[in-house]
Amino acid sequence: MLRAENLAVQRGPCTVLADINLELRPGEVLGVLGPNGAGKSTLLGALCGELQPSRGDVWLDQRRLQDWPGSERAQRLAVLPQTSTLNFAFRVEEVVAMGRLPHASGQLKDAQIIKQALEAADALHLAGRSYLALSGGERQRVHLARVLAQLWPGGEGQMLLLDEPTSMLDPLHQHTTLQATRAFVEQGAAVLVILHDLNLAARYCDRLLLLERGRPHALGTPEEVLRAEPLQAVFGLEVLVQQHPERGHPLIIAR
Repeated sequence: MLRAENLAVQRGPCTVLADINLELRPGEVLGVLGPNGAGKSTLLGALCGELQPSRGDVWLDQRRLQDWPGSERAQRLAVLPQTSTLNFAFRVEEVVAMGRLPHASGQLKDAQIIKQALEAADALHLAGRSYLALSGGERQRVHLARVLAQLWPGGEGQMLLLDEPTSMLDPLHQHTTLQATRAFVEQGAAVLVILHDLNLAARYCDRLLLLERGRPHALGTPEEVLRAEPLQAVFGLEVLVQQHPERGHPLIIAR
């Protein structure tokens, strides 16, 4: 389990994240919502150890995250940042293989995992191509396959942190990406995903954290968080909230 206790991050004189108490539980997708500048990426950076908190602690199981050796932590925790830059003409399989570096599982097993991860990210047809020849959305799916390969096949005690993994994707691949995360949590892993699309969050997340100016505004199920009042308070957007006619989750419609 990944846990944040009284977490705060300060940049110069400004507190950009505060009062974060959060558990990422096995077998769940936790979505993080909020307007631009609300602290979503800062939260992910603090949870993965990239940013040093000014107050509070992050725990992975019963040990502080900072106390985990790098290779051990990488076998338990994988991060997909908002942007991933590679300026070399690696083949797609070589990019995904970077996710296997923390492991010593052998070339044959790694090759099988790379293929399975590419399939899960709907990117197997890109195998053999140069990374530099791919579109932005194709690159995003390759990097999703890389972090899936890092934790493959997923299991209890493993954490996957995704920063806007659907931002460059067409509608079909927005859904296939989040379906891949759901399949991962069904193996027992835990996923935290930053999203801007409220309806995708309603469909694929078990719980939601709504951030406002670096602080929690609401934390709960999609039914508890995706209500007209908090959405207007945080986003300044008037919405209608209805029930999806087939799936039953909240359906958000801008007025």
